[in-house]
Amino acid sequence: MIMLSVDYGDARTGIAVCDAMEFLASPVTVIKETYMPKVAKQIAALAEEKRAELVVVGNPVNMDGTEGDRSEKCRELAALLETEYGLKTDMMDERLTTVEAHRALNVTNTRGKDRKAVIDAVSAVIILEDYIKQHKG
Repeated sequence: MIMLSVDYGDARTGIAVCDAMEFLASPVTVIKETYMPKVAKQIAALAEEKRAELVVVGNPVNMDGTEGDRSEKCRELAALLETEYGLKTDMMDERLTTVEAHRALNVTNTRGKDRKAVIDAVSAVIILEDYIKQHKG
């Protein structure tokens, strides 16, 4: 199944996609928008373009397992994608994905503006890879 993943942020939202065989997750883009309805509209357009059957929204759960304000905003985004655009969504715990993304970019020696431009999309790839691993078991 083709899936899109979302690393939703206040200023930037990373998007990744996987192939129909759920073998390869790849970065798609970073949406630079702060207004949730506009972010949702762009995600819906990308989901249609990529023929995604599911949108996986990263859920930034606190380290103690509780959900805070950011988690609530991510759930609101998922609900908006479902109600306004008819997209099927699922939430994925994204604890430490940004840390993993930074490690990956360290390996490739990606720094400065290049790093800022891709970190959210790399985080979205990690969210999607984790989701695929969790649901293939």
